[in-house]
Amino acid sequence: MTRTLILSFLFWQLLFAAGICRRSLTHAAGGHWQFLQRSIGISAMHMQLLHNDRVIMFDRTDYGPSNLSLAGGKCRNDPHDTALKIDCTAHSVEYNVLTNTFRPLMVQTDVWCSSGAAVPDGRLIQTGGFNDGERVVRVFNPCSGCDWDEIPNGLLQRRWYSTNHILPDGRQIIVGGRRQFNYEFYPKTARAKDVYSLPFLVQTSDLVAENNLYPFVHLNVDGNLFIFANNRAILFDYAKNKVVKTYPAIPGGDPRSYPSTGSSVLLPLKNLQAAAVVAEVLVCGGAPKGSFTQAGKGNFVRALSTCGRIKITDPNPQWVMETMPLARVMADMTLLPNGNVLLINGGSSGTAGWENGRNPVLSPVMYRTDFPIGSRFEVQNPTTIPRMYHSAAILLRDGRVLVGGSNPHITYRFSGVFFPTELSLEAFSPAYLDSAFSNLRPTMVSPISQAKIGYGQMLAVRFSVPGPLTANKVTVTMVAPSFTTHSFAMNHRLLILGGGKVTNVGASTFEVQVKTPGTGNLAPRGYYLLFVVHNSIPGEGIWVQIY
Repeated sequence: MTRTLILSFLFWQLLFAAGICRRSLTHAAGGHWQFLQRSIGISAMHMQLLHNDRVIMFDRTDYGPSNLSLAGGKCRNDPHDTALKIDCTAHSVEYNVLTNTFRPLMVQTDVWCSSGAAVPDGRLIQTGGFNDGERVVRVFNPCSGCDWDEIPNGLLQRRWYSTNHILPDGRQIIVGGRRQFNYEFYPKTARAKDVYSLPFLVQTSDLVAENNLYPFVHLNVDGNLFIFANNRAILFDYAKNKVVKTYPAIPGGDPRSYPSTGSSVLLPLKNLQAAAVVAEVLVCGGAPKGSFTQAGKGNFVRALSTCGRIKITDPNPQWVMETMPLARVMADMTLLPNGNVLLINGGSSGTAGWENGRNPVLSPVMYRTDFPIGSRFEVQNPTTIPRMYHSAAILLRDGRVLVGGSNPHITYRFSGVFFPTELSLEAFSPAYLDSAFSNLRPTMVSPISQAKIGYGQMLAVRFSVPGPLTANKVTVTMVAPSFTTHSFAMNHRLLILGGGKVTNVGASTFEVQVKTPGTGNLAPRGYYLLFVVHNSIPGEGIWVQIY
């Protein structure tokens, strides 16, 4: 046998072995991609879905001119801007999901690496940024033709790379940021008008890389905050400025926060009527300690391939470690209506930061939250577009995941670089949207979209299904849409309202009675997406407002 034939034989043997291994680890690939827009004019660094099915996106004002002009000949005049003092181009857009169109918005001050949340009345309250934007609060009201309003000095401290979370009373807490080892609230109240020290952020800050920026913050079911930074976590009573519990460090000790940039979600909350509701947090990916410094020297260290899962409500909580089929840094994690988690975007080596990432991971991975350990991951069909530093992904009402962004450069760069600036938008449709499942897919009949619901009330959910119904496989879920940036979906949570007795109320039409969450600790006031799920196949969601 010639040397060429031997090498060819060995190559195909390796491919075959890899295929067997992949099938055993991840089952079959699934899902499909849809290209939506070649260019929206900006790179979608930050995303928030609002209750009018519009997505607000923005990058930063100091990139220089974008590829989208402001409407009506408007120009931004900012003497403090480091790139362009007078700029007649947009750095924010409103994307209409239903029509696949977009319009330019105007932000006056720099929103680079900022944070935010949709508050109970549906407005987007966005905080901080860089340079002249670092203490600004910006408000976007979801109405026809509306644009950003800005409140100078709305914050007491600079907020750059910080994290926001909606609290049960509707306020936002804003945690950390570059060299900010503290937190504050917005809006200010007489009882909470100051800045409050958070020594945990000092304790988790590494030299040079920091590795505790954009900390992962989740509201626990007891009303306290789970805060994860670097490789450690605490349960924090923000009202008393007191650490309630210190969790074990995640095994391995490697950092998972920016710029090592793993991701995290609060796993679906279920059995909401139980005396003690269990809450679990999942943290996946990141980069080994020292990777940021090594990337600056041209050495791009392989990303982490592990996830840690912890029951944060346990008296003696411990991390359970799992191995992903693909190592990943700068991934986004999105909760899907059926309770699974999608890991998407990112690379397999390097870190976040300018030019610091390599080897894009084009295939999303599905994490099946209720499967036995060892069988939870499933690799999905790949995109063709690398989504590296400064990319984002969010869940839409129809069950798709909107994906955009990626710009690891200090300006817009479209050629001569490893990963050109991406101005495009695409959507990933999980396999549950395949036509093969149309016979199982429920359609919501009532309540109607924009319905208002209260806490602890019985809710009659009526729906139709074209094919045979499996009554014990019907659930109703409620998803809080996220403010997503830098691989963290702030305020994202999913509640399983359960699946009570299903009754037939007409031709292929059914009704299930579920009980809404009992407190704001479980579901802070605001707008949620309500879904009926049948045999793990969700129908299109509707908007509800819990108050």
